[in-house]
Formats: sequence, C-alpha cells, structure tokens
Amino acid sequence: MAEPAGPVLVVIPTYNERENLGPVLTRLHAAVPRADVLVVDDASPDGTGELADEMAAADKRVRVLHRTEKAGLGAAYLAGFAEALAGPHQVVVEMDADGSHAPEDLPALLDALIDADLVLGSRYVPGGEVVNWPGHREWISRTGNLYSRLALGVSIKDITGGYRVFRRQVLEELDISSVSSQGYCFQVDMAWRAVQAGFRVREVPITFAERERGASKMSSAIVIEALWRVTQWGAARVLRRGETRPAPTPGATTEKAPDDPAHRAPVRESA
Repeated sequence: MAEPAGPVLVVIPTYNERENLGPVLTRLHAAVPRADVLVVDDASPDGTGELADEMAAADKRVRVLHRTEKAGLGAAYLAGFAEALAGPHQVVVEMDADGSHAPEDLPALLDALIDADLVLGSRYVPGGEVVNWPGHREWISRTGNLYSRLALGVSIKDITGGYRVFRRQVLEELDISSVSSQGYCFQVDMAWRAVQAGFRVREVPITFAERERGASKMSSAIVIEALWRVTQWGAARVLRRGETRPAPTPGATTEKAPDDPAHRAPVRESA
C-alpha cells in the first residue's frame, strides 16, 4: 500500500451494531494499522456505544462520539466530519459498521488518492462484486444508480455506495453544513457536490457483502427521499443548462457549452 496522504480517520456510524463492531475494527486495524477510528453512535439501545467506549479505552486509535438520538446516517456522518476537521487528519473514510464494507479493500482505496480527491468504493465497475444480497435490494441499488447517473449527468457507476475516501480539502471546501440528505441519498448528495466543485472523483472496485448479523436500516422512506431529491437536482440542472444556452442569433456562430455547470469534473474508473 502506498503511504496515505497524511493521518487517516475512519468514521463509522453505528446503531445497534454491537455484534459487528468488534470484528470490523479488528479487521480494519489488520488492514491499515495506522488508521484512527471515530465511532459515531446514535444512542444504540443494544449497548454498541458502551462497547465502543471499552474498545477506545483499550486502543488509543479508537474514539467515540455519542449522540443523543437516532438521527440518520447523513447526520451521523456530518457530525463525524466535523470532528475530523477539528483535528489533524488529512484523509477521512466512510465505512459501514455491519461488515458489508471489507476493511481489506481500504488499502486500494487509499492508494487511489494519488490522483483523486474523492475515491468511491464501487460495486458496479469491472472487478466490483455484490455477495449474498437479496435480489430486490440489488435491483433497487442498480436502478437508483442508473436513475441518478442519468438525472445528474455524471458517469459514476456507484454514486449511492457508502464506502469512500475523502481528502480533507474536499470536506473543507464543500458547504457540508447545508447537507440535509439522509440514507443513501446522502451519498449521492456528497458525490454530486464534489463533482460540481470540480474535484477529481475516482471509482475503485470493492466486494460488497450482505451483513451476517443484525438488521438492515434500509426502508421505503429512504428510497423515496433519494428519488425525490435526485429528481429535484436533475430538474435544476436541466433548468440551469437552459439558462446558460440562449437561442443563437440567426447567422451567428456559438461555441458549444459544457454539459453541466460544473463542466463535468473528470470521473475515472479503475478496472
């Protein structure tokens, strides 16, 4: 693994993940020993927060941020990002606590920062894989990604995925205080903002495995929120394109305008 671009902080939101947290952190520190971890617990009734405290007491690389209520994935990540920006970390990682994001894939994601500002762990580029996921869940995921790609005019294959690596500069320059999206819509929102801001976005293949323990947090409300917000963003993009492309004067020549207001930041895929 190439040397990461500065200290690394892995932000792991938790809600009722007591069975999964220990194994995930053990695997993470085997894969990237120098990574620090911030567990963001939304007052899990199963004792996840208490377990995280025990792990933090035993390992100085682990810290815990306790929140008072279950406020959603997006809010948990934003709280984690704020903690990251208050400290020295130059690389911030999003990772699920349920084991679906293989810690063993993290070195490849960190390596990809050599020519990227935001690295997305992708299930849907060559080399990516989904394991043991129910057919209807994969259908929802693939359909949501296709719809988002078409609506927003980007070429990202897995814009809803939640395994990703940010350079500190991305979080500093994006107006993350205005992000209110939850669920996997939060992931679309953050990637879309990065593209609009002109940051280099790269996808790296990962193996995504269905959780073995505990219950999924997916709900119909999460899907509906994503569909509604992406539709709004897509419509706004089309309207902005119309505003920047006035009808040409007869006989005049015009230079072709970019595809979108962000001039479509480059998105590269790794095989």
